[in-house]
Amino acid sequence: MLTFTLIMSGFLKQKGSYRKLRVYKVTEIIYDLTFYFCEHYLKLGDRTVDQMVQAARSGKQNIAEGSKAAMTSAETEIKLTNVAKSSLEELLLDYEDYLRVRSLCRWSTDHPRFERMRRFVTGEEFEKTYSGLMRRLSDEELANMAITLINQANYMLNRLIERQQELFLANGGVREQMTRARRQARATRSVKSDLSDNSDKSDRSDKSERFDKSE
Repeated sequence: MLTFTLIMSGFLKQKGSYRKLRVYKVTEIIYDLTFYFCEHYLKLGDRTVDQMVQAARSGKQNIAEGSKAAMTSAETEIKLTNVAKSSLEELLLDYEDYLRVRSLCRWSTDHPRFERMRRFVTGEEFEKTYSGLMRRLSDEELANMAITLINQANYMLNRLIERQQELFLANGGVREQMTRARRQARATRSVKSDLSDNSDKSDRSDKSERFDKSE
C-alpha cells in the first residue's frame, strides 16, 4: 500500500522496461547459445552443463530483477547488476576452459576471424539470424561467438554499474529520498497553512472595516 501511494504521488519513479536494454537482449542471446552449446557439445550428466546454463540464466535474470528493484532500492539494483556481471565472468571462464582443454583456438584480437566476428554480433541482423546460424557453427566457432558476446555484455554492464553508482551518489538511496520528500511535504503544508491564516486575518479585517464605516 505504501509503495502504491508513493508511486501515485510521483515519489517513486517507474523505470523503463529492462527488455529494451541492449545488454539484456545480448544476455538473452548468450543464454540461448549456451543452452544449445551445452546440449550439443557437452555430455549428458556433466556438471559443467548445469553450471554454464545457470550462469547464463543468472546473467540475464539479475539484469531483469535489478531493473525491477531499482524503483524501491538503488542499492539492490547495483548489487544485482554486479551479480549479473559475475555470472557472465564465470561463464566466460567455462567457454575458455572448453577451448583450452580440447586444444581448440581461442580467437584473440590478432586472429583473422576476430574482427569480423565482433562486427557481426554487433550488427542489426545478428539478433534476427543467430538462432538459425548457431546450428551451422562448429563448437569452436560457437564458443568464440559466445565469448565475444560475453565480453560485449560485460562492457555494457560496467557502464551500467557506473551510471547506477553516479545516480546513487547524486540522489542517495530510497530512505534518503523519502526523508527529503517528507521534509518538502512538511514545508509545503507549513506554507499553505501560513497563507490560509493570512487569508483568514485579511477577511476578518475587511469585515471589521465595513462594520465601522456603517456605524
